[in-house]
Amino acid sequence: MVITICSSVNFYKQAVEVQAELEKTRHFKVVLPATAEIMKQSRDYEVSHYKPWFKSGDYNKKTKLTRGHFNKVTDGDAILVVNYEKNGQQNYIGGAVLMEMGVAFYLNKKIFILNEIPEDSAFAEEIKALRPVVLHGNLTELSHLK
Repeated sequence: MVITICSSVNFYKQAVEVQAELEKTRHFKVVLPATAEIMKQSRDYEVSHYKPWFKSGDYNKKTKLTRGHFNKVTDGDAILVVNYEKNGQQNYIGGAVLMEMGVAFYLNKKIFILNEIPEDSAFAEEIKALRPVVLHGNLTELSHLK
């Protein structure tokens, strides 16, 4: 079983921790976003170091990363959305992750969300329509996937 993690870059440190837990205790193959892999290797989780397009206005790298992660979603069996508090919004799921969820939905992949659906999100309706399984913070709920 291959699980692709989808997450805001702000949660990549937690995503790496989730990857380690799922691979060690549940024996899943877990795929991270490319930038999360770089952060993991460098042990540098400072978000500003990985978003050069904010200063340059050149979004070519962001475009490449987005397309690359869509491919990872396509190649996996399921996605796991890692969502925590960001800028005062509990269980944040942003636009990029919503797009990844849309790809998974279109391809009939199972969609899991680690924490609750963010009710105060502009995307709450769309997230619910994708019919994700909410894990309520409990990764053991993935055990039945094997």
